[in-house]
Amino acid sequence: MDEDVPMDEEPAPSSEAIAGKPDGEDLAKYNLDNYDEEDDMPAMGPFSNIKGLTYYRNNDEDPYITLKEDEEDNEREELQILPSDNLLVAAKTEDEISQLEIYVYDESEDNLYVHHDLMLPSFPLCLEWLDFPPISSPTAKTPDGQLRQFGNYIAVGTLEPEIEIWSLDVVEAMYPDMVLGRPDKTAAHVPTPLGTGKKKRKKTKHREVSDAYHVDAVLSLSWNKTHRNLLASASADRTVKLWDLSRDPTINGEGGEGEGALRSFSVHKDKVQSVQWNDKEPTVLLTGSYDRTVRTFDTRAPEAGVGALVGADVEALRWDPWEAHSFYVSLENGIVLNFDARTLPTNAATPSPARFTLSAHDGAVSALDVNPHIPGCIATGGTDKVVKIWNIVEDADFKKRQVSLVTSRDLGVGKVFSVAWSPDDPLTLAAAGSKAKLQVWEVGANAGARKVLGPKAAAAGRMVKEKQSGGVIGVATDDEDSSGDEAGHE
Repeated sequence: MDEDVPMDEEPAPSSEAIAGKPDGEDLAKYNLDNYDEEDDMPAMGPFSNIKGLTYYRNNDEDPYITLKEDEEDNEREELQILPSDNLLVAAKTEDEISQLEIYVYDESEDNLYVHHDLMLPSFPLCLEWLDFPPISSPTAKTPDGQLRQFGNYIAVGTLEPEIEIWSLDVVEAMYPDMVLGRPDKTAAHVPTPLGTGKKKRKKTKHREVSDAYHVDAVLSLSWNKTHRNLLASASADRTVKLWDLSRDPTINGEGGEGEGALRSFSVHKDKVQSVQWNDKEPTVLLTGSYDRTVRTFDTRAPEAGVGALVGADVEALRWDPWEAHSFYVSLENGIVLNFDARTLPTNAATPSPARFTLSAHDGAVSALDVNPHIPGCIATGGTDKVVKIWNIVEDADFKKRQVSLVTSRDLGVGKVFSVAWSPDDPLTLAAAGSKAKLQVWEVGANAGARKVLGPKAAAAGRMVKEKQSGGVIGVATDDEDSSGDEAGHE
């Protein structure tokens, strides 16, 4: 032991002892000199199982794409509406949810199905189809900025005072293309009670009427097929209004005191239940009201209109497409009347007998339509749940008309709210009612109907085809094999 070193101290370790091994030998195993040149790196992180990226020439070869192009093509085909298809639109409310349902009826296959639907903000009361693109519609202009001349739209009247116009060509539309009215002014959802205190009356005050917009529910709509930019509306606010769809619905497009309606007519003393343009005289309107009168007037001079007292609340009315001055009125008491507008007085209180009276249903005649293909053929539907087809024949002296029942049927739609003849087939009819169902009735499947109405259709240049189906076609449900089975159970 070295005597110069204290007993309690040990000699300092050499550099070799501190490093353990020479520097080169210790770092050699990491191959740091070739660190940046290594190709194979250990996989780390959440994507460590991915071996590499594979490029596929098309979607069919990619196993991760489950929606193949064929399926996309099939979906497009299902949404495509063919020229031979019939388009039907119905509004319904179920479980407090209101919506429009757009149906397609393929006559060749006797197939009726829902193509798509649109949600509505309020309880629907009336519908009217039109082909004029509203000025505020996103589809009103072509890509190069030109105004479109035609489209596919539906106007909807609801319990609210506003009228909404929706495009039927947009499958998943979120908002209407145009709104006619002023929701910011009407506040229709806020009731205005009559009286004060604890014993308030159930009735509410009539809101102050405006010439620019409705202030109560819209009960009926009618589109002018000649002056295609015009839409007429009838309301519970006792007025009839005329709207120009080629104008911005708000003044200067800024939402000021509404440019609103083009004209407003106050020709009734109670709710106006129905309105319709005369296709033969496109400036003339026909209206029916709960004041138990019907009125017809030229919109250019409404004070010169004529009318008739009908004895009950008006349910529906239609001009006769085969006689420019003739129209039908259906009433709450089950009666259908026919009038000649040329014989009506200016004072509706003056007696004005109808050309004929038809006791059509037990209960209100809530639906009415005149066949556009066969003269003297009308369809009626009532709260008695029955749809009836009538034949009207004139005597040789043209002074009397004989009305006979051709056929009738309970279509299983409940209380009938609407009936409409097909614009294409002389004896095809659609009906809808309180059960939130729509049915297509092929009246031509009835041999008796073909025998009675066939000669009249032939005289008008139309051919009545014999139908092979059971007569009634509905939307097939999960527990039904086919729409034919459904028809058989009705």
